[in-house]
Amino acid sequence: MRQTSLPTLGPVAAEARPAPALSVVVPAFDEAEVLPAFHRRLAAAMEGIGLAWEVVYVNDGSHDATLEVMLGLRAADPRVAVVNLSRNFGKEIALTAGLDHARGTEAVVVIDADLQDPPEVIPDLVAAWREGFDVVYAQRRVRHGEGVLKRATAAAFYRLMQRIGGRVRLPKDTGDFRLMSRRALDALLTLREQHRFMKGLFAWVGFPSRAVLYDRAPRAAGRTKWNWWKLWNLSLEGITSFTVAPLKVATYLGLVTAAIALVYGTVVVVKTLLFGNPVAGYPSLMTVMLFLGGVQLITLGIIGEYLGRVFNETKRRPLYLVERHLPSAAPSAAGGAGEHAVERAAEARVA
Repeated sequence: MRQTSLPTLGPVAAEARPAPALSVVVPAFDEAEVLPAFHRRLAAAMEGIGLAWEVVYVNDGSHDATLEVMLGLRAADPRVAVVNLSRNFGKEIALTAGLDHARGTEAVVVIDADLQDPPEVIPDLVAAWREGFDVVYAQRRVRHGEGVLKRATAAAFYRLMQRIGGRVRLPKDTGDFRLMSRRALDALLTLREQHRFMKGLFAWVGFPSRAVLYDRAPRAAGRTKWNWWKLWNLSLEGITSFTVAPLKVATYLGLVTAAIALVYGTVVVVKTLLFGNPVAGYPSLMTVMLFLGGVQLITLGIIGEYLGRVFNETKRRPLYLVERHLPSAAPSAAGGAGEHAVERAAEARVA
C-alpha cells in the first residue's frame, strides 16, 4: 500500500505498536551489495546491549536493488523498519527522514551502511550514554582507506569550521555516526530548514556530549557516492548554513580593494601634477578593471549563495516525500531474529 508523507512540522506520529527503546537509523543509496553484511554485523553487535531495538533503513531513491534487500531483511527480521523516499533527496534529507520515523523511546543511533563505521562500536556509545551523556559521538582515531589528500582536506575543513563557526563548535574528525538521547533528538527535529548540514545541526542543539574513539575502516563493498564535487558542495553547505563569515570576508575584501585603488589613484595624480609623468595607458587600465570586476563577481557570488538559500526557505516545501513506510514489528531485547535474517532476506530476494 502506497502512502505519501509530508513531515514538515516534526517527527511522525507513533505507531499503534510497542515502541523500542533504541532506534538505529541507516540512510542508504545504492548499497544493495553491502546491506546484508551490515545487517548481520549490526544484529550481532546489538545482542548484548540489553535494550529492545529497531533498525530504520531509509532508501534514498536507489537505482540498484537496495529497496528489495531492505524489504527482504524486514520480512526476515521483525525489528527492521523501511522508509522508501519518493526519489533521491540526498543523504542529509534521507537521514532526517530516518530520524523522523525512529520510534526509539530512549535513544537513537545514526550510522552509515557502508561499514566504514563499524556497528561493533554501538555498545560503547550506549555505555557512554548510560553514564548520563545526551550525545555520544564517534570520533575517528584512524581513517583507513582514505588518501592523503582526502584526509588533509577534511582536516582543513574542520579547522576552518572551528575558527568561523562562532558558538557552534564542530568536533573534529567526527561524522554522522553518533548516539542521541530522545530529548536531544526531539530538539533536533524542531530544526526544519531546507539546507541541512547535519553535522552542524547535531552540534547546534548542544546537550552534554562525549566522544568515543574508533578506527574507521575502508569501505566494505561498492564505491563511494561522494566525489570531490559533492564534497565541495557539502563544505559550502556547512559554511553558509552556520556562519556569515563569507559575507564579512566580501566586505573586508571590498574595503581593502577600495583602499588600494584610492592609494594608487592618489600616487598617479600626484606624479602627473608634480612631474608631468604620463598616465599609464590601456594595459594598466584593463588590468585594474579586470581585477575590480573579478572582486565584484566573487562578492556577488557569495551574496547569491545566501540569497538562494533564503529563496528556498521561503517556498516552505516539505523536506521529503515518502513513497512507502513499513514500521518495525514488536521489538525484543533478546537476540534471535537477526541471526538468520540475512540468509532469509537473500532467499526472499531471489524468490
